[in-house]
Amino acid sequence: MSSSLRYLAAAIQTDFPNPATRDDLPDRVGRMLAMIDQAALGYAPFGDVRLVVFPEFAHAAPIYNTVAELRDQLAVSLPNEQTERYARKAKERNVFIQTGTFLEVDAKYPGHVFNTTCLIGPDGLLSKYRKVNPWIPWEVHSSPHDVPDYAEAYFPVVETEIGCLGAAICYDWLFPEAIRELALQGAEVLIRVSAYMDPWGATPPMDWWTTVNRCRALENMAYVVAANQGARLEHYPPFSWPGGSMIVDYEGRLLAQADPGPGEKIVISAIDIASLRAERERRMGHHLLGHLRTETHRHGRASIYAGGSASLGRPLTIEGNNAAIAEAKKRWKQP
Repeated sequence: MSSSLRYLAAAIQTDFPNPATRDDLPDRVGRMLAMIDQAALGYAPFGDVRLVVFPEFAHAAPIYNTVAELRDQLAVSLPNEQTERYARKAKERNVFIQTGTFLEVDAKYPGHVFNTTCLIGPDGLLSKYRKVNPWIPWEVHSSPHDVPDYAEAYFPVVETEIGCLGAAICYDWLFPEAIRELALQGAEVLIRVSAYMDPWGATPPMDWWTTVNRCRALENMAYVVAANQGARLEHYPPFSWPGGSMIVDYEGRLLAQADPGPGEKIVISAIDIASLRAERERRMGHHLLGHLRTETHRHGRASIYAGGSASLGRPLTIEGNNAAIAEAKKRWKQP
């Protein structure tokens, strides 16, 4: 079996103070690069760490209420000097890195700020994923769905030597349709870059984090590598962040999980792509991709949440998000 098809993945959670400006980026990236070294060296006796995943908001959280403030204080263009540092580390360690999220500006889409994670491999930047489902109403960065003339893939999947990788961010995962998009494009490892706060964390009675990760794994016959934010309340108020980063196999089994609670933690488990491919090929029962009757899913053809003010060419606001949600609730056909 190729060593590239059975390897170790690391879900790494962070606990940084909340940054007010982009000036903190170099130090944060430096710490995360050190954590990659720690994972690769520490677990070398047990296998090759080939995939490393960091949480949402690892670089910056959308702490300001306006797009203008986010753009002026925190947003960066991608790629940049920091992604180049990740690329050098990826080459040095022969790993694939799913970065924590950046707040991103792109000259092609003036006036917008995106919440973006990058997949970086030994050969450099492979893809950018921009959060399609911001946590509305509070998040005022744009969804690509709401940007007129957006011409890039909403849900990119990258074929690599360690399998087909597809990522989505935090709230995206509460929409089965979003993660199914990745699976239908062939994703074998579903990567969750997340900042999932209490009480919807890793402990009963509302452990949505664990439940959703396991459901998305089994319903898409794919591994899930999920890194959650582990920031203490004092660092990222007004929420506390329960960590619980985990790795789940394609049957929905928990392979590894950080104990719930804040703090820097590294979770490691094996990913066996050859086993997954054999299972997808052989299985006849409970083949939830092969059994999918797409023609019956009519709801996806009609608009419900048409988009906030960004879709009208105006800056996003919390008030505008609330108005768009109210309109979407009218479109949703309740009994």
